[in-house]
Amino acid sequence: MKSFRRKLIVMERIFKAGAINFVRNAWLSAAAIAVMVITLTIVLFSVIARATFNNTIAQINDKIDVSVYLKDDVSTQQKDRLVKQASDLKTVKSVTYVSKQEALEKYKKDNQNNADLLVAISQTDNPLPASLKIKPNDPNQLQELKVFLEKPENKALQSDETSYSGDRKEAIDKISNATNFIQKGGLVGIIIFTVISMLIIFNTIRMAIFNRRDELNIMRLLGASTWFIRGPFIVETMLYGLIAAIISVLICNALFSVSSTTFEASSLGLLDIGFANEYFVNHYWIILTAQIAIGIVIGAASSYFATRRYLKFKSTK
Repeated sequence: MKSFRRKLIVMERIFKAGAINFVRNAWLSAAAIAVMVITLTIVLFSVIARATFNNTIAQINDKIDVSVYLKDDVSTQQKDRLVKQASDLKTVKSVTYVSKQEALEKYKKDNQNNADLLVAISQTDNPLPASLKIKPNDPNQLQELKVFLEKPENKALQSDETSYSGDRKEAIDKISNATNFIQKGGLVGIIIFTVISMLIIFNTIRMAIFNRRDELNIMRLLGASTWFIRGPFIVETMLYGLIAAIISVLICNALFSVSSTTFEASSLGLLDIGFANEYFVNHYWIILTAQIAIGIVIGAASSYFATRRYLKFKSTK
C-alpha cells in the first residue's frame, strides 16, 4: 500500500513538474505547439482529402460498365446462359440485359434534340443490337471478365467488340491508375508529415534539455531515477500534442464552415467540398479523439527518444 502511494506521489510530482515546465518555457512551448498544429492540420486534411477522393473515385467507378453487344440471332437460352455465367464471376457486381427495343428508346432519348439522327434511324429497321451491361466490382480487375468474354463459345454470340476497348478502355485505365496513385500518395503524405513533426519535436526537446542541463545534472547527483527525469519532458510534450490537436480541429472546423458558405459549387475538381464537410461533421468526435491521440503519441514518442539519448549519454560518460 505504501509502495502504491509512493508511486502516486511520484506521478503527481512528474505531472506537476511537466506542467510547470510547460508554463516556464512558454515561448518554446508556443513554437512547438505551432509546429504540431501545422503538422496535425496537414495530416487531418490529408485524411479527409483521401476519404473525399475515395468517395469521388467510388462514384466514378460505379458509373463504369462494360457493354457486350449480342448478335440478333442469339436465342433466349443463350442469352440467359451468358448472363448467369457472367453474374457468377467474382469480379462482376451486376449484369443488366438491354433489349434491342430498349436500346432504340434510349438512343432516341439521348438524341431527341438532333432531328437528323432521329429521321435517319426511323427510316430503317432497328439497327441497334441487344447488349449486356456488366458492372465490375473493381475496374482494376477486369482480366477475368476479359478472359470469359473471349472464350470461343461466348465470342460467337457477340456482334462487335465490347465497350472496354479503344478510347473507353484508355479512359477506364486512366481512372484506375489515378485511383491507385491518390490512395498511395495520401498514405505516403501522412507518413512524411508525421515523421517531420516527430523530428521537429525531437529537436525542440533536445533544446529544452540543453537549456536545463545543469538542473538535470543536479537531479542526477541527488539520485533521481531515469523516469523521474524523463517524465516531466514527456508530460510537457503530451500537453503540446493535446493543445495542438484541439487547435487543429478548431481550425479545420472554421475552414469547413467558411468553405460551405463561400463555394457555391459542391466540388472543385476531384475534391468534393460538400462531401468533405459532411465527412468532417459526421466524424467530428472520432476525428477529435484521433487527433488528440496522434498528438500525444507524437509528442511522447519524440520526447522519449530525445531524453533517452541524453540519459544514455550521461550514463556512459
